[in-house]
Amino acid sequence: MFHSSKKISSSNAYAWIVVLLLTLVWMLNYLDRQVLFSVFPLLEKELHISTFQLGLLGTSFLWVYAFSSPIAGYLADRIGSKRMICASLLVWSAVTLATGHARSFERLLWLRSLMGISEACYLPAGLALIAAFHSQRTRAKAISLHYSGTYIGTVLGGTLGGLLAAYYGWRSVFGIFGAVGCAYAIVLLLVLRDKAPVEEKPVAAQRHVREIVIEILTTPGYRKLLIVFAIASVCDWAIYTWMPFYLYESFHFSLAKAGFAATFYMKAGGFAGLLVGGFLGDAWFRFSRSGYVFTQTAGLLIAAPFLVLSGITRVPAMLYVGMVLFGLGKGMYDGNTMPVLCEGVDPHRRATAFGILNFAGTFCGGIVAAGAGALKSHIGLGPIFGICGGLLLVGALITFRIRMERRPVTGMGV
Repeated sequence: MFHSSKKISSSNAYAWIVVLLLTLVWMLNYLDRQVLFSVFPLLEKELHISTFQLGLLGTSFLWVYAFSSPIAGYLADRIGSKRMICASLLVWSAVTLATGHARSFERLLWLRSLMGISEACYLPAGLALIAAFHSQRTRAKAISLHYSGTYIGTVLGGTLGGLLAAYYGWRSVFGIFGAVGCAYAIVLLLVLRDKAPVEEKPVAAQRHVREIVIEILTTPGYRKLLIVFAIASVCDWAIYTWMPFYLYESFHFSLAKAGFAATFYMKAGGFAGLLVGGFLGDAWFRFSRSGYVFTQTAGLLIAAPFLVLSGITRVPAMLYVGMVLFGLGKGMYDGNTMPVLCEGVDPHRRATAFGILNFAGTFCGGIVAAGAGALKSHIGLGPIFGICGGLLLVGALITFRIRMERRPVTGMGV
């Protein structure tokens, strides 16, 4: 009895070690993708790159990342999350290293596209592995803690990247960050492990990828989850792409102040939202199987009106309140997406299922980020943020009706 209890305690401890290890990976993922933006002025000057070409560097990453996500999820389910995570980190870190040696726009474009492929391979595998190690008792808290790496990586990529570039040149930044990632990939290879399956893997896992995608898309509740995830991503891309410009134009902030305000207040609120949503989702689930769904709904209902407020107020203090509370609600939503998915999708399909979500979100987000720019001259950015708030309200209504349901698995091993 004592031996069994000790084994369970050790297993629980390792489950949280996995979260810590992968939070660092997710932080590096965002750090390496964001750092390029902090050195745009230096790239423009040294490589004689136009602002349009600078934009293409971001677009190339975004679109390649989107189309790679479903494939990456499928491969993670087939070859194992650990292999996919370590390979992803090693490749994108090597690409980061190579970026520091680029001498032309064309080389940078190819490297950013390759980074899009390699970074897309991480998130479906990472979330699937965390979900495998954590039950409904701790799953939302674990996923939410992992998502905090987004905020840490974004801040470090912008601030630390700019600081190092100012003192040592932009090429050294990529060399340092790339080397750290390559070293950490070796550490993960030694200490990370896949979760031993507790359910027998069905023969259906060997079916054609088209059949697997159809199975996922026809899972009760999944299509509603997909629609809302796309809506939330549309709002994210519109806000993070255009909020700095909005603050510069409408509030007459300096470029530095606009850049800080556009990220800090929403990220601070988002970090708090992850913590609140993680604990609330797990606690609510103990009373209702829709606990994760209700937490997401509550998050979107908080985020929607305060995003509208951010787009209509002309008082800076109210703007900051709106941005913080929008971030709070959005964080509550984000941290419970994978727990909701796990309630209906077979464990051997989770990486693929999240990869499809990631594709839909990034693809639609990219369209709206560009579309918002086209609409700006006609209606202004404030009304665009108001429209996004309305979309989040629609998303909340759809989310409230989500009831994920695991269908019986047929075709078990013979």
